[in-house]
Amino acid sequence: MDNNSQGSGGMKAGLGGLLGGAGPEYSNTELAGVPLTGMSPLSPYLNVDPRYLVQDTDEFILPTGANKTRGRFELAFFTIGGSCMTGATLGALNGLRMGIKETRDMMWSKPRNVQILNMVTRQGASWANSLGSVALLYSAFGVVIEKARGAEDDINTVAAGTLTGMLFKSAGGLKGVARGGLVGLALSGAYALYNNWDHLVGSSKSSRLY
Repeated sequence: MDNNSQGSGGMKAGLGGLLGGAGPEYSNTELAGVPLTGMSPLSPYLNVDPRYLVQDTDEFILPTGANKTRGRFELAFFTIGGSCMTGATLGALNGLRMGIKETRDMMWSKPRNVQILNMVTRQGASWANSLGSVALLYSAFGVVIEKARGAEDDINTVAAGTLTGMLFKSAGGLKGVARGGLVGLALSGAYALYNNWDHLVGSSKSSRLY
């Protein structure tokens, strides 16, 4: 009996070593009290400490020195594409409105439908081109300013927005440049204020306490 029990114990130890090494043994009661966040309950017959399977850190693998947030160059593609899609949608709706308004004296027929469709296509392409150009200029200025300053903050946003407005309206002379710069400054400043609104509100509340 002793030899058989020792032999079975040695066999279990050998299997335990093959399945993950000789580790601490836990009873069913101890395993039941271990919190396993986001995991299904483990079998009490596994010779593994469940505490080693709980991950409290991020599961994303980033290159050495890389930031956890995307920079302006990565966001440029999304900004340009989103602006083109938004412009096409708004332009198509505006073209539909204009087409219906201009052909209101015509009966619903094929010529009227073709004219409305042409107006929708023309306005959609025009708006997509305009907003896409603005997004391209803004993204290019943002990337260049970020690389030149070596920092990413709201100053880059405001500067890129102002320069974009100035260049976009440069065909209108000095007045157009000034008007476009003011519009870009106002829009970019409002965007920066919106992004930092929670921080500003929290700072004002903390200052009132003191």
